[in-house]
Order: sequence, then structure tokens, then C-alpha cells
Amino acid sequence: MADTKNLLSPEELEALAAGIENGSIESDTGINSDLAAVKHDLTSEDSSLGMNLGVLNIINERFIRHFKAGILDVLRSDAKVSAEKVSVMPYREYTSSLNSPSALNTVTLSPLSGTSLAVIEPSVIFAALDNFFGGPGTDMKDLLPNRTFTPTEVTINKIITNILFGALQEAWAPVMPIKCISNDLFASPAAVKVVDNDELVVLNRFTTEIGQRAKGNIDIVYPYSTLKPIRDSLESRVQASAEAPGSKISWTADLMAAAMDAEVEISVFLGDIQTTFKEFEGLREGDVLYFKKPDHARAHANGIAVFQGDIGTKDAHMAVQFVEPLVP
Repeated sequence: MADTKNLLSPEELEALAAGIENGSIESDTGINSDLAAVKHDLTSEDSSLGMNLGVLNIINERFIRHFKAGILDVLRSDAKVSAEKVSVMPYREYTSSLNSPSALNTVTLSPLSGTSLAVIEPSVIFAALDNFFGGPGTDMKDLLPNRTFTPTEVTINKIITNILFGALQEAWAPVMPIKCISNDLFASPAAVKVVDNDELVVLNRFTTEIGQRAKGNIDIVYPYSTLKPIRDSLESRVQASAEAPGSKISWTADLMAAAMDAEVEISVFLGDIQTTFKEFEGLREGDVLYFKKPDHARAHANGIAVFQGDIGTKDAHMAVQFVEPLVP
């Protein structure tokens, strides 16, 4: 058994403590004492698993704008949509929270791997259906768990998902271009399995109100394995968006889209002639002006030289052929 007696006397221990306190005795001379320590709480699970979910919030904000515009354009209804905080959970936990029936749409987000879900609660389906046929947009209550959707309800679901997928593609565009490919529709959560029960999914929930009294959720669910390969890209996009207040990405994209429709007047100059006012006053119909022909004509956009070109004709019209750009 080890000897538990102190090797130092109380007086020596007191002197040692005082020396460390006043700095006369160095206390940081051990091995690797200059290394920084990183705190880890082994009892707390990291729900984001190393992924910065902030960019998904930016995508969701952009999605809401496009989705509301699509609902207004197609259903002529001013929908109220708000996003909840992005969360990560096991697939079993998510599906167990769903009611049956629900419109569970499986979707592939090309070029991302895996299958995602777009889940629409029946209250949203019925509100849109009622609104589509001129009603105020009311909900249906007390649906049987084994109820299936009618052909008309399936059509309304298709209309909503078309709007949803279009809005989602626009929302993802600043991060990376995706194409939403619709696969199947299920009414029961037990009938669809996009990942194993214990695998993680990323839940994006949108509380949606269409009409006067109907409110429900629309969920966009990504498998964690789908987002994991691009998490570095998501992280860099968060940093880029933090350079300015608000969503700089969406503002720039919207501004660029609007600018592309602006009209620009193009003027083409073949050459310049130097003359006096007296000679100019003496010009008569039929007079010929001589000038040195340049190698190329210059094209101006709103008065700014943009490129050089060659003058000619095309299909009985005067035309200019692009040769090379000019630096303004």
C-alpha cells in the first residue's frame, strides 16, 4: 500500500503555495504547457453534428418568399408562411410525430444523393382545395387514419408541390443549383422510408395558412447523409452572407435577375470626321465626305464603348458582327 503521509511539511506547503501565488515559483513548466485546451462536454450531444445550419435558415427565408409568390399566382391566395428553427432528429422520431393521413411526397434533389421528403398536412391540402374552387379556404376535421386521398386531392397536392419545388430550386440557387424530381406520394408515414429509422434527418418546418381559418405544416426533410458531403459549401456560404446585413445572396440574385430585363440602347460608330463650321454649313445633298476607315466599328451601350465589330448586312438588314470587347 502506498504511503499516504505528506512528503512536505505544512510550513513547506504554505511556502510553496505563496511562491506560486506571487509568481516567484513558475507553475507552467510542464510538458506541452503552451497548448490551448478545447472544452468538450461528453454528456451533451451535438445536434448539428459539425454542420452549420445557418445557411438552411437563409435558404428557408428565400423559399418562403418564392413559395408565397407562387401560391398567390396559382391559387390567388395570400398565404401566411413562417419558418420554425431547423432541427436534427432520428428518422423514427420524425415519422412518429406525423398524423395519418398526410401527403408524404418523396423527392430527389439532383445532383444531391438520397431521397428527401416534402410533407404536407391535410389541413393545407383541404384549405387549398376549398380556395381553388372559390371557397374561403377551410379545413376538414376528424379524418380517419386509413383514409386515402381522392384524385382531386392528389391534383391539389401536385399543384402545391409544383409551387414548392419551384420555390425550393430558387431558394437553393445561390448555394448550388438543384433540380427537384418528384417520385411518389404516400398517405401513411408507415408506408414510406427514405432512410433507416436510426439515421438522422434535418427538419425544415413551415407553418402555412391558406384562407381564413385553415393552418397546417409543410415539412421539407433532408437526410443528414444528403447534406453531409456539401457541408463545407454550406459553411462558406454562411460566411459570405454574413458580410452584409440580411441575405446578401438573395438580394444580389434578385437584383441581377431584375437587371437582366433592362433595355440597353446600342449605337455603332464607323468613324469621325473633322471639319469646320463653314464647311459644314456649305454641305448640300449629294456631297461626299471622305474619312479614313478604321479597322473596326465601335459599338456603344448607353454611350459607353463596349466592343469592336465589323459592319455588314444580314437578311437585308444592316448588322454589326462582334469582334472583340473593349474595356470602358
